[in-house]
Amino acid sequence: MENSENLSNTISWYRSPLKGELLSDLNQRSDWLGFLQAGGHLGLIFLTGAAAFYAEGRVPLLVLLFIIFMHGTFYTFLLNGFHELCHSSVFKTKAFNTLFLRIFSFLGWYDPVMFWTSHNKHHKHTLHQPDDLEVVLPMKLTLKEYIRSAIVDPWEFYDTFRRTLRFSLGKIVKEDLIGNWEVDDIFPPSEVEKRRQLINWARILIVGHGTIAVVAIYTGLWLLPVLITFGRFYGRWLQWLCGRTQHTGLTDNVPDFRLCSRTVILSPFVRFLYWHMNYHIEHHMYAAVPCYNLGRLHKVIKYDLPYCPRGLYAAWKKIVEIRRKQNVDPEYQYLPELPAH
Repeated sequence: MENSENLSNTISWYRSPLKGELLSDLNQRSDWLGFLQAGGHLGLIFLTGAAAFYAEGRVPLLVLLFIIFMHGTFYTFLLNGFHELCHSSVFKTKAFNTLFLRIFSFLGWYDPVMFWTSHNKHHKHTLHQPDDLEVVLPMKLTLKEYIRSAIVDPWEFYDTFRRTLRFSLGKIVKEDLIGNWEVDDIFPPSEVEKRRQLINWARILIVGHGTIAVVAIYTGLWLLPVLITFGRFYGRWLQWLCGRTQHTGLTDNVPDFRLCSRTVILSPFVRFLYWHMNYHIEHHMYAAVPCYNLGRLHKVIKYDLPYCPRGLYAAWKKIVEIRRKQNVDPEYQYLPELPAH
């Protein structure tokens, strides 16, 4: 889009200064750390899935449902792994990054071509409309939306399946939304190759998850599709709370990631699940830094950052306070206090 290219040349983003050698060190990818993060996350999902299979018929139904719900809780964070793998910053070896990207994309019904095309705009033009429509402020936050996402969200599955099936049949209509963009804005009809990639990946998803359904029917293993095909669509309570802290209640149309992104200090386990995206200011400032190095980056530049809430409770307390003020005054925008140097 011509407008996007013009804007990318005019935004002079502020970034906390780093020495070249230090930034080069922080940018280093590691296959070992990549396997710990990606393999550890998949291993955790495998354990909860195996626990559900073992528990079936051996424990009361409510216990089994709780295990399945916890499986979904961990499964929904595949979105964050998929996001990092799209950045190609997890593994030093490109083939490993590609392999795990395909795995995460399949498990979560995600399309890497679709996501990266839009997400790249989000990084270039963060919260500058109309060039960033991945996140639009003010974000709608309702208790009803949270409860639906927190427990089970059949509507999201329906929308995802319907779009994927339509793409697999070669039908891409401009009303399909990617974030808040119409698909033609991201993939105009002239982008024949990219549209072909969308169609091919949609076919892989339909055939792959269809095969899982056939195997489940043939073998009677009803948990297979519950744990794999539908795993993304329930138990999102924690991922939703983490993900919505990134930009909600902050300021748009400013050239400073410290004002339009939020860093939250989380416990080591939640930080692992969330793929360290709690360090969100740092991620936007230096998007090439692997997620497992963002904690180090935070320590180096925290002198230059606004107050970073400790824990989700503190973060959401502030977000609710901001949203209440915006409900009274729609023009109100919260500006975090920046350190004085």
